[in-house]
Parts: sequence; structure tokens; C-alpha cells
Amino acid sequence: MIAQQILNGIISGAVYALFSLGFTLIFGVNKILNLAHGGIFMAGAFIGFYAAASGLPFWAACLLAMVGAGILANLVDLFAFRRLRTSKHGEFGTMIASIGANMVLISIAQQLSNTQDFRFPFDTIPISFFRVAGLRLSTLQVAIVILVGVLLILLVLYLYKTSFGRQVRAVAGNDRASMLLGVNPDKVYFQTFFISGALAGIAGVLIGLLFNSINFLMGDTYLLRGFVIVILGGLGSIPGAVIAGLCLGVFQSLATSYLPSDLTEVIIYSLLFVGLVFRPNGLFGMDTSAIGAVRR
Repeated sequence: MIAQQILNGIISGAVYALFSLGFTLIFGVNKILNLAHGGIFMAGAFIGFYAAASGLPFWAACLLAMVGAGILANLVDLFAFRRLRTSKHGEFGTMIASIGANMVLISIAQQLSNTQDFRFPFDTIPISFFRVAGLRLSTLQVAIVILVGVLLILLVLYLYKTSFGRQVRAVAGNDRASMLLGVNPDKVYFQTFFISGALAGIAGVLIGLLFNSINFLMGDTYLLRGFVIVILGGLGSIPGAVIAGLCLGVFQSLATSYLPSDLTEVIIYSLLFVGLVFRPNGLFGMDTSAIGAVRR
């Protein structure tokens, strides 16, 4: 029973990590705590749902959710963040702007959905079950693990094996110095916001499938969990986000199974407090002046 709950926690934790990767990528490169990330996540879930409900196959729904959420993230950057980057109160200003952008996205989704909960069509992914080493797996869980693994590998290859990735790392380290080397920070910001939004969008689709529920407020819950993951893993750390996401998923699965349901969220956020006491910079954290999306 415990092994099965750990497996379930790893599956959900992998999606949490995917959501948190976009969150930490924006902070690592742009030094922005993008609190609109939850709204973009929610929008991606709705885009994927409407695509699947219209009869498109699962892969097409995922692709549309990623592209749509990526474009939406770029629009948030354009209207909420771009002019604040050079402001002397930029960090505080961008945080407030991101809260406003998140509220706008929630309000639009509330009106369009009429505050209803939605569920993906039953045949979005044909559900069947099988056993491996005594553990029960579904085709949905296998699809989630494969998809998250592929996206994580592609992200790492993009950051460390391409010229665009080198530009991202240069801007993450020092945007002004990167300009002297011929790097255009605006192009890097555009790329990172799109990637961040795309990761949030596909995470929204997977969460909607995994928990069989989509609503206009779903982004707030996962934004808080993503915040816990990013803090525990280390601001700007990609490995930290992955490991902390998996740990949080496992812990949540075990707590839900063996503890009263009303204590689960309390214990999760208590972990954040304990983590900050003993590891103020997170599991993979360093001095905040050195934070960047390139840190291994």
C-alpha cells in the first residue's frame, strides 16, 4: 500500500515539477516572481480541455495548450512586465503587476466557464490498468511520466546544448554584460516566457486529466504549491525544482492516505517554514546574487 502511494506521489510530483520549472525559469532569467503563472497554468488547462472536447486527439490538445499558454505568457510579459524591468522599483512593481494579471485571467475564465467545473472527455486517453512489480499503473500515469521526462530532457538540451541556451545563461548571469557580447536580452525574455507558459500549459492539461477536474480557481492552489517547490528546491535551480516537486508529490500522497485530510495542506506549508529555517536558500540554493536558471 505504501509503495503504491509513493508511486502515485511520484506521478503527481512529476507534474508539479513541470509546473514549477516554468516558475523557476522566469525567476532565474528575469528575476521576476511571476504570480500570474497560476493563471497561465489554468488557461492552458482550459485550452486543452476545449481542444479535446472538440474532438482533437490528445497530442493535438497538448500542443495547442502549450502554444496558447506560451503566447499568453508573452502577452503578460508585454503588458505587465516589460516597462517595469528598468524601473528602480522593478521587483516590487512586477510582483504587483503579476498579481493584477493573474486576477484578470481568473476573471476572464470565471466569465467564460460560468464558474463550472469541467472534465476531459472520457476517451481523451484510453484508460487501462496493468501491474508492474505488484504496483498498479494506468495508461494515463505512463503517458504523464513519458511526457514529463521528454519535456525535461528537451529543456535541459535547450539550455545547455544550443546557442539560444547559451544566450539564456548569459542573460541569467548578467543581462548588461550579455549585451556587450551581442546578446539581445529582449529575445531571451521572449523565449523564456514562452517556454515557461508552455510548461505551465501542458502541466494544466496533465493535472486536469490526473485529478479529473478543471475550474477557474485551479491555478491558485498549484501556484502556492509551485512556490513551495521553488523555495525548497532553491530559487532558479532546475534540479531543485524537479527534486522538490517529486518530494512534495510523494509527501502529499502519503499524507492524504494516512493523515486527516484537513491536515495535509497545513503540513505541506509547514515544510516550507522548516525548510527555510534549516536551508534558507533551498536544497540546491546558493547566495541569491548567483541565482540563475543555468545553475545545476
